[in-house]
Amino acid sequence: MARSKKSTSGAESAAALGAPPPAPRGELAIRTLAMPADANPSGDIFGGWVLAQMDVAGGITAGQLARGRVATVAITAMTFHLPVYVGDVLCVYAEVERVGRSSISIHLESWASRGRLSERVKVTEGEFVFVALDANGRSRPVQREELEV
Repeated sequence: MARSKKSTSGAESAAALGAPPPAPRGELAIRTLAMPADANPSGDIFGGWVLAQMDVAGGITAGQLARGRVATVAITAMTFHLPVYVGDVLCVYAEVERVGRSSISIHLESWASRGRLSERVKVTEGEFVFVALDANGRSRPVQREELEV
């Protein structure tokens, strides 16, 4: 049974009003392809898989900023807007929100490119908090003079 993968997005409503389509916040951190092994029997990608991709993207961004090892300590907000389907290209964008003594808060958005038409829709967004770690796995300060925020 074929099912419609049509979605209503901010892009459609913006186009109807003559406004430019919405754009992702932040910098592209990762891009990956949603595969059948990542889907439930209905063909929707598991939310946990999307969450894991966001965690990886945030970890890469925080690790670069901290110049070393980081760990996720909290997800303070998470919203699932639309499903991700098998064959979608998932792009995760990261924007550093705050840098504390040892923590880094990052806003992450996931956008899916749908099929060959490359319709791009925001599917999830969240706020992730990472902490910089030393070689022994204990929190360490993020060196302010090294920050490029």
